[in-house]
Amino acid sequence: MLFFNKSAAKYGKIIRMSESDTSRHFLRQWIEKDIADGKTGGKVVTRFPPEPNGYIHIGHAKAVCVDFGMAALFGGECHLRLDDTNPAKESDEYAENIKRDINWLGFQWSGEGDSGESGFYNASNMFDKMYEIAEELIRRGQAYCCDLGQEEWKEYRGVPDKPGRPSPSRDTDPERNLKIFREMRDGKYADGQWCLRAKIDMSSPNIHFRDPVLYRIRHVSHYHLGDKWCIYPMYDFAHPIEDALEGVTHSMCTLEFEVHRPLYDWVVDRMDEQGLLPVRNGVKIRTEQREFARLNLTYTVMSKRLLLKMVEEKVVEGWDDPRMPTVCGMRRRGYTPGAIREFCERIGVSKVESESDPQLLEWCVREELNRTAQRRMAVIDPVKVVIDNWQGGFRDVELSNNPVDESAGTRKIPFGGEIWIERADFMEVAEKKFFRMTVGGEVRLRGVCIFKCTGCVKNEAGEVVEIHGTWDPDSWGGNAADGRKVKGTIHWADCATAKKAEFRLYDKLFLEKNPLKDGSENFLKYLNPQSLKVVTGYVEPSLALADKEERFQFERTGYFTVDSNLVFNRTVTLKDSYKPA
Repeated sequence: MLFFNKSAAKYGKIIRMSESDTSRHFLRQWIEKDIADGKTGGKVVTRFPPEPNGYIHIGHAKAVCVDFGMAALFGGECHLRLDDTNPAKESDEYAENIKRDINWLGFQWSGEGDSGESGFYNASNMFDKMYEIAEELIRRGQAYCCDLGQEEWKEYRGVPDKPGRPSPSRDTDPERNLKIFREMRDGKYADGQWCLRAKIDMSSPNIHFRDPVLYRIRHVSHYHLGDKWCIYPMYDFAHPIEDALEGVTHSMCTLEFEVHRPLYDWVVDRMDEQGLLPVRNGVKIRTEQREFARLNLTYTVMSKRLLLKMVEEKVVEGWDDPRMPTVCGMRRRGYTPGAIREFCERIGVSKVESESDPQLLEWCVREELNRTAQRRMAVIDPVKVVIDNWQGGFRDVELSNNPVDESAGTRKIPFGGEIWIERADFMEVAEKKFFRMTVGGEVRLRGVCIFKCTGCVKNEAGEVVEIHGTWDPDSWGGNAADGRKVKGTIHWADCATAKKAEFRLYDKLFLEKNPLKDGSENFLKYLNPQSLKVVTGYVEPSLALADKEERFQFERTGYFTVDSNLVFNRTVTLKDSYKPA
């Protein structure tokens, strides 16, 4: 693993850290040591800084759990900051949904805030201060305006194992650079004509340290500020400034930002030189960054650019399609905040990149829903059963709402002489180990009675369209008075009172474990054509009154959630062979 060590060199030197130096709880240890060393000024402050250019997904959920979780563990505060420094891709829609999804996950930002909302910040509200800092860097000879194009700059920048060449503008007079920078701000130049670069080290082995861009020209209206600016700070310049101005003590990022940490430290040091670091309880707060492995899921794409592509090309219904890895998609599918948090806890915090199996997430969902979801009966592939000796009318059947939670109570549902059962629960001639309904055999109707099948009716295509049989009046409740044993028990829906419903049966969106193995432009060829199957069937009558997002276990079928009236999304199937470590 590559790691930047400031004690080995002031900035940019790369050394290799052995696996024995890593710890599953290294972020916690880091914060504990800083508290012991008196670096926090009496308060741990973290932040979650998403860019509002898409909806947050399960990968962001891990970062949310880390950032908010560490703050809560140490009695501190966690800010929500929208890093809105790239106006071309950002919107209020994304910003509002980010806030809603974080709240749904069970977290609330806290702290002072800069928008009239406690703990909430916009990076764009700091643009004036960032601009002042940039001008001061120019005055001190630490930044300059450069007019090299991107392709030209690649030649000057060079490669990691050879020093680069300085830009022809690198040593120009600060006054000239101030003039050009102000003209950039005032809209005199076109996009890409000029940029502002930090003057650092053109021989650094870390390519990100070779005079990186701090500001670029973008004639694009900002969703939050309108047309106030036509120059925008780069993320690597804005991020440390934001952290420092907010008094963040511990800035936690994913591993791809590890190589950017020397630049982060460089910017913070320049702010220190300018006297801009905050002081809390007599302690100067010098924000620091550490990196952890991001969440990678097999059979999943989590690039916001590629997720947006699927939305725009209508591969999926939208950002909240239940097949998407977005938080709102998982919510619509019926996943619970607790299960997502448990999943993030189980995969842990590490410095080693790895892949997680979606089955672990599904296992966490099942574990919670088994405890909390009320049971109901639903038939999703129905075939009619007629009880020939039923005397007419209805009888109430009392069933448990949740057998693992007695406090959930019971419910009553009507039962008549005609019912729906699952087509898969009937076989005219039973195969070996088939213990459900078959001609000449007995089966238990869930909570009702013992039923003996006497025959079936088929259509011209040979398909079974109706099943006939008789019930044992001495078996009401499900057990025979004479003590005979019946192996099979099946669920049902009463034909006269059940409600017709739509069921959306979801599977993984991609068939390939790594959909990006042939590059990001070819990932759609691995789409699973069976990722959504829509069927109609029947449910208990009370489900017509179920609330949106209410979750149920449909007995012997799976866990489902209410998408809209009498439309149910399958969250997960009942069982899976996966066993967590």
